[in-house]
Amino acid sequence: MGTEHFDATAADWDRDEQKVVRAQEVARSVATTVPLSQGTRVLDYGAGTGLVTQALVGQIGPATLADSSSGMRGVIRDKVAAGVLPGARVWDLDLEAQPAPDERFDLIVTSLVLHHIRALERVLAGFAELLEPGGYLCIADLDREDGSFHGHDFDGHHGFDRVELAGQLTDAGLVDVSVRDCTEFVRDGVTYSVFLAVARRPA
Repeated sequence: MGTEHFDATAADWDRDEQKVVRAQEVARSVATTVPLSQGTRVLDYGAGTGLVTQALVGQIGPATLADSSSGMRGVIRDKVAAGVLPGARVWDLDLEAQPAPDERFDLIVTSLVLHHIRALERVLAGFAELLEPGGYLCIADLDREDGSFHGHDFDGHHGFDRVELAGQLTDAGLVDVSVRDCTEFVRDGVTYSVFLAVARRPA
């Protein structure tokens, strides 16, 4: 997954009101779907500028924000220093290319990241490994679309079929898989629906 685009856009990312609102809606959907507490250890994978975790502050415990873009990590570090993401850790992590660190989390959240990932099976297995037994994985991403969201030169996934993704989560060893409507993204006058897939590592 190339990071050049994200490095270049990181500084202005939060100026897009739609991105901020969508992150808040993803966070709201997560908070109403899985149990959260001040002790919930969260990994925000492909965190971007940390908007989803930012919207969960006060409802969760220690947060670790992982992104392979140095530009995005720089913005997150600025937010940590400013107290916007109090006490958060920042990781340079790409589960397509690196093994899962030897840590465990109660909740992994990833928003509009999965469609960029080619080695999907490897990354989902990495998520399962990183979860504490009984921990939850929440994936917000695009429903299957015609390729217009990114354009003809995009080599990731054109969204996901919900049933297929649920099967892949099950194959990764996760249970209690469900997929529900979450939010939407409007680009160039076209509305793309975003789902929230939730799964749990067996206790």
